[in-house]
Amino acid sequence: MATTSIRLDQELVDKATIMARALNRTPPKQIEHWAKIGEIMEDNPDLPYEFVRQALIAVAEREAGKLESYDFG
Repeated sequence: MATTSIRLDQELVDKATIMARALNRTPPKQIEHWAKIGEIMEDNPDLPYEFVRQALIAVAEREAGKLESYDFG
């Protein structure tokens, strides 16, 4: 994955650093996370944040092989 250096407002970096520590991420990964959420929310303005969050968790669970079959009936 290619990387690029960009200039960011120090206040954003400070907030990302605090959240990153709380969520066991690096500050750059926290900013990437916020960007990903923002992109999804802009592409799907009718979806609530919690739905998007749960969808991302479901994708991560699937990628980790942790999904269970659901029996309809």
